[in-house]
Amino acid sequence: QVQLVESGGGLVQAGGALRLSCLASRSDESILAMGWYRQAPGKQRELVAVITTPGSTDYADSVKGRFTISRDNAENTVYLQMNNLKSEDTAVYYCKATTVNIISYWGRGTQVTVSS
Repeated sequence: QVQLVESGGGLVQAGGALRLSCLASRSDESILAMGWYRQAPGKQRELVAVITTPGSTDYADSVKGRFTISRDNAENTVYLQMNNLKSEDTAVYYCKATTVNIISYWGRGTQVTVSS
């Protein structure tokens, strides 16, 4: 089983930046990909960015050019650098890890609030 702990959320003004971190516990299961999702009030959870173990990335159109996902495989940590934040980025951000057995694990989430 993989446990995920997110950190780095908070309150920021529009145009500002935040860096989220997600630490994955050591596990016998190899992680295939890690990603960030977000859920705003009254909306469905949506993909923000994902990175595979080899390093390929994918982003939601709404964050391309503003957010960057990266991963430290040695530290089992994934980061989300969020620049030029907008009010519509306000949401709870969740970390997700998918193992090679295609089992997914979720963190508890971290709140990001962008004030306009």
